Amino acid sequence: MRTTLLLGLLLAGAAQAQTTLTVITHDSFDVDRKLIAAFESANRVKVRFVKGGDAGELLNRLILTRRAPIADVVYGLDNSLLPRAKQAGILEPYRSPAQGRVPAEYRLDDTGLLNTVDYGFVALNYDRAWFEKAGLALPRTLDDLKTPAYAKLTVVQSPATSSPGLAFLLATVNHYGEAGAWAWWRAARAGGMKVTRGWSEAYYKDFTKNGGRYPIVLSYASSPAAEVFYADGFNPARLPAQSPTGNLFLPGSVYTQLEGVGILKGTKQPALARKFVDFMLSAPVQADIPTRMWIYPAAKATPLNPVFRFAQQPKVEPIKPAVSANPQRLVDAWVTQVLRAR
Repeated sequence: MRTTLLLGLLLAGAAQAQTTLTVITHDSFDVDRKLIAAFESANRVKVRFVKGGDAGELLNRLILTRRAPIADVVYGLDNSLLPRAKQAGILEPYRSPAQGRVPAEYRLDDTGLLNTVDYGFVALNYDRAWFEKAGLALPRTLDDLKTPAYAKLTVVQSPATSSPGLAFLLATVNHYGEAGAWAWWRAARAGGMKVTRGWSEAYYKDFTKNGGRYPIVLSYASSPAAEVFYADGFNPARLPAQSPTGNLFLPGSVYTQLEGVGILKGTKQPALARKFVDFMLSAPVQADIPTRMWIYPAAKATPLNPVFRFAQQPKVEPIKPAVSANPQRLVDAWVTQVLRAR
C-alpha cells in the first residue's frame, strides 16, 4: 500500500513538473487544437498560449518585458513591426529549414529573427447591402475617402496599436509622402473617420455588417471570403455569386503583410521553441491556417478552400525603403501630426 501511494505521489509530481512552452500571439491566432495536441504529444510538452492583443500591442508588451521574457515563442509580428523588434533586440535568430518552401519575396528575415508563416493584404472592405440601400457610389480614390461624404462612413485602426493600422499608415505615406499623408489623415478625421485601437473592435463592433455604424472598414482582402465561409448554409460546392462584403482597392491604400513566428531572447526552452517554429511551417498547420485566420499560407503549393475565390489578390504599390526603414518614427509623427493635432 505504501509502495502504491509513493508511486502515485511520484507520478503526480512528474505530471506537475511537465515542461511548458509558452507562446504569445496576437488576438486573432487560431490553429486546430488537434494539431496542437499532436505537437504536445510528440514533444512531451504542454503548450500554453497567451493572447497579447493586436500585433502592435503585442510588440509593445514584449519590449516592456524583454528583461524578464513572458514567453518562449511569439507569433503574429509582421514586416511593419520587425524593424522595431530588431531595434529592441527581443528575438533570437533561428532559420527554420521549412523556410525553403517559402517564396523569396515573402521571407521576412534571412537571419531567422522571424520565419514567415503567412501573408495577406491589408485593404479596405465595404458592406455591399448598405451601399446598395443607400444608393451611394463607392469611393474611387483615397482623395474621395477623405471627404466627409465617405470619411464619416469609414473606420480604421490606430497605427500605434494595430498592425493593420500601421500597414495602412505606411501605405498612405508611401502614396502621398509624409506631409501629404498627414494632411490626408487630418482631413479624413475631421470628416468623421473613426480610429479604433484594434481590428476586432473595428470589424466586429463598428462595421455595419456586424451591427455597427460604418460601412467601410480597414481589414483584409481575404475578409470577403470569410464572410461567405461563415454564412448560414455555406456549401463549398455551391458558392454564391458574390460575398456580402467587397474590397475597395483604392490606389495607395493596400499593403502586403507578412506575419511570422520567432523565438524570444531569453527563452528557457530553446530546443522546443525551434520545434514550434518548424511546426508552424509544417504542411498540416499551413493547410489549416487559411480558413482559421483568413490569410494565405506562406509555404508554396498549400491547398486552399474553394471559398478563397472571394479573396482577391490586389496589385500593391511597392513600399519605398525610406518608408519601411523606421515605421516607429512614422507612428510617432502620426501621433503628433494627426492624433494630437487641433
